[in-house]
Amino acid sequence: MPARPPKRSLATQRWAVLRRLFGKGTPARTGHCAHAQTIRDYFRHKAHAQGYTLSHSQQRVIDSMAQQASLLLGASRQTPPSLYLYGAVGRGKSWLLDGFFQALPIEQKRRLHFHQFFAQLHQGMFSHRHLDDALGATLDALLEDCRVLCFDEFHVHDIGDAMLITRLFKALFKRGILLLVTSNYAPEGLLPNPLYHARFKPVIDLINARMQVMEVGGPHDYRSQARNHAHQLFTQGHYVWPATPAQRQRLNLPPQDAPPLALPVGTRHFQARLCAERRVGFTFSDLCEQPSAVMDYLELCRRFDQWIIDDLPELGTCSIAAQQRFINLIDVLYDQDKHLTLLGRLPLRESLGGDAIDLARTRSRLGQLQEVHGAP
Repeated sequence: MPARPPKRSLATQRWAVLRRLFGKGTPARTGHCAHAQTIRDYFRHKAHAQGYTLSHSQQRVIDSMAQQASLLLGASRQTPPSLYLYGAVGRGKSWLLDGFFQALPIEQKRRLHFHQFFAQLHQGMFSHRHLDDALGATLDALLEDCRVLCFDEFHVHDIGDAMLITRLFKALFKRGILLLVTSNYAPEGLLPNPLYHARFKPVIDLINARMQVMEVGGPHDYRSQARNHAHQLFTQGHYVWPATPAQRQRLNLPPQDAPPLALPVGTRHFQARLCAERRVGFTFSDLCEQPSAVMDYLELCRRFDQWIIDDLPELGTCSIAAQQRFINLIDVLYDQDKHLTLLGRLPLRESLGGDAIDLARTRSRLGQLQEVHGAP
């Protein structure tokens, strides 16, 4: 009678399971290790080419992404835990997300700004409103056979959106989609309005249960560094102040008293100050003091590549609603990589006061514009 193998302790059994999960077991897992190494090598070369030194927290995220690639691309095709990256602006969250997306050698992946996806989700659910499962039908159309979905700049400020996000996340996890999310907020900091925060708690619990939550920190704001922006159209834009007639003439910009033009956007008409081929101009008031929305900005981005926004006020004097629309507008222009010329009366830093929650991200992004100052 053959001898029984020695009984292993519970801790030993758990360690063996973990080693198999993350590809640290037998040589049979070499394929898994190769997938992980592909991710690590990609980031190492990308950081070296851009002159970056990876922070400790960035390296931890890369190691986690490498483990995810091992599980996702292995023979068992497991869906690893999803990933939620949060931290202050400019700490490399989007850089990490983009790198993983580019390095992952599969076609069934999507990378979207959360604003953009949510606008498409609303439109799709309206189109499928006659169906019992409008959300499911919309996700079928938007994602098809997607296995990896990357959301950049995830945030929640509206209770109506929060309720839909609850359903969305449950549906994505049920489909076995690997979800990667970046945000300026830890999960507990989402929807901070105390009137609604408790109603969003189920989503926070779901994120903490189904996603690996990791902070991306470090002392440097990488967006403030001028290098490596040559390929990015947004960062070639300008902030012009105090926007004198001479500056406007020199830069071929509309005069301050340019008459309004009616510009159709969907079923509505917006007031523009310039509309010529792929170039469009508005005042701050035209877009941000009116009931405009992210879907409007996305539609305008589809039609125009060069944007002029005139008469930027001191944001702190504007309503929170106007501040939030401006934040959303800059998010869309940045993510769609449109050339922006912004005009104001004061230095940029003095114009960007205010109490809206996401203004730090807007300051960081607009800080990449080239400032043009002329004599008043």
